[in-house]
Amino acid sequence: MRYENMIPGTFLSRPNRFIAHVDIDGKTEICHVKNTGRCRELLVPGVKVWCQESDNPNRKTKFDLIAVQKGTRLINMDSQAPNTAAKEWLLAGGLGEIEDLRPETFWGDSRFDFSFRKNGMLCFLEVKGVTLEDDGVCAFPDAPTVRGAKHLRELTEAAREGHGAYVLFVIQMADVKYLRPNDATDPIFGTTLREAAKNGVTILAMDCAVTESTMDIRLPVLVRL
Repeated sequence: MRYENMIPGTFLSRPNRFIAHVDIDGKTEICHVKNTGRCRELLVPGVKVWCQESDNPNRKTKFDLIAVQKGTRLINMDSQAPNTAAKEWLLAGGLGEIEDLRPETFWGDSRFDFSFRKNGMLCFLEVKGVTLEDDGVCAFPDAPTVRGAKHLRELTEAAREGHGAYVLFVIQMADVKYLRPNDATDPIFGTTLREAAKNGVTILAMDCAVTESTMDIRLPVLVRL
């Protein structure tokens, strides 16, 4: 996936979940943060960030904060990017040959990010973006997520009923060691993820090649439950 109109800046502050103050060309700009997670380890005053300039004159904010430099790593923190990258990956054969790929699919009372058919079987897939990293070890989530555990229970039920069920963790950076559930932050999610894996849900993690203007799913990453 590709972003247009990308501009570098220096992160200054984050008054709330939705906006950040960024120095762009010597001027403090109010930027929309496309990630409502905490991201405290990423958004440190003084770090280099990359923002997308909008050409929509009716927007309240002119820029979206997309990526941040963390040491030698460039990390995409756009929470919408994983689904876009996942769709491109699926269409390119990431899970082999599939048919009838559809986004935002309802099944009973559930809504999954994607559905498709593989070898004639109806399958469902949920995407989770990962930005939390420490010394190459990634963890999810970075904040408690009731919704995330609910998705896992729904996928587990789909697997029990004979459907294909997948969780795809899209790690929004490259060259990491492994992914683990962040039990210290959300033990319920960790427990639910392990139960899902035991009951037929396929747990996948992929890293991404990230540049200032692109993010593409790259290589498998080990998942340690």
